[in-house]
Amino acid sequence: MRFHVLTLFPAMFESPFAEGVVGRARDKGLVSIHAMDIRTFAHDRHRTVDDYQFGGGPGMLMKPDPLFEAVESVRQPGAKDIPVILMSPQGRVLTQRVVEELAELDEIALICGRYEGVDERVRQRLATDEISVGDYVLGGGELAAMVVIEAVSRLVPGALGSFESAQDDSFTTGLLQHPQYTRPAEFRGWRAPDVLMSGNHAEIERWRRRESLRRTYERRPDLLESAPLTEEDRAFLAELGE
Repeated sequence: MRFHVLTLFPAMFESPFAEGVVGRARDKGLVSIHAMDIRTFAHDRHRTVDDYQFGGGPGMLMKPDPLFEAVESVRQPGAKDIPVILMSPQGRVLTQRVVEELAELDEIALICGRYEGVDERVRQRLATDEISVGDYVLGGGELAAMVVIEAVSRLVPGALGSFESAQDDSFTTGLLQHPQYTRPAEFRGWRAPDVLMSGNHAEIERWRRRESLRRTYERRPDLLESAPLTEEDRAFLAELGE
């Protein structure tokens, strides 16, 4: 997976991805992150990338010409167009389903806006998608782009120690993840559930499924509307609601 990041602050993308899952995936050659300074594509003496809004209004907008040139610089002649994602509060909300969709791609360009946003022609004529990481305000698109890179990179084959690690994550199954325990079995008087140490794999899986359902019911009941549920799941949920 190859990420092209268009940003005014390329150095922001070095330290966060030097360690952890993404760092290891980069070392293996599974993921590459190319942070490009948008100012490189501004041709005036001051490398200007923003300007006042037509019609007035507070704040500055990012100019279209440096952004178009930046994206065009990473497109190979004759190659299939790269998906261009504008990190924007107006975009579709990033969910695990969206992450899985992006993980099917070979490369992505991520535009990190700043100031009051970008010229509308960037949204209409350059971006092929817009993604939001939540209903809150950030100083720019860099942190949002990092979230996309982290989430997508985890699904690149070989990035994690085991494929099951990603398959069992919260939201991947449509539910929140079940409680997890490790040694010691008893800590300060709090004991891990005996079923997890029973060696009975069928009972362990049944317990995990039920606890996942319970946690989702208590904390994110909205997820149950679209989660794939069995008749046994529905019966258990009905018991919880009694």
